[in-house]
Amino acid sequence: MHISPPTRRPAVHTLAAVFAMLALAGCGAEVAGGAAAVGALQATQAKQARAQQAQVVDQMKAVQDAGVARAASAAD
Repeated sequence: MHISPPTRRPAVHTLAAVFAMLALAGCGAEVAGGAAAVGALQATQAKQARAQQAQVVDQMKAVQDAGVARAASAAD
């Protein structure tokens, strides 16, 4: 049985592989940064939506209380 020795890659191929990995790692960092920015924006939007919802609920309660007060006043 004959086992051939491992082949050596030329330095150019090794450097090309390293640069390719670095480029992909850079893209990954950029994508992760973009995703973090989108996540922060969505969190801000959700907080604003909850504030608007609370404001609408408060306004509806005020309208309902005013209606109850008018009804009680009319009954007197």
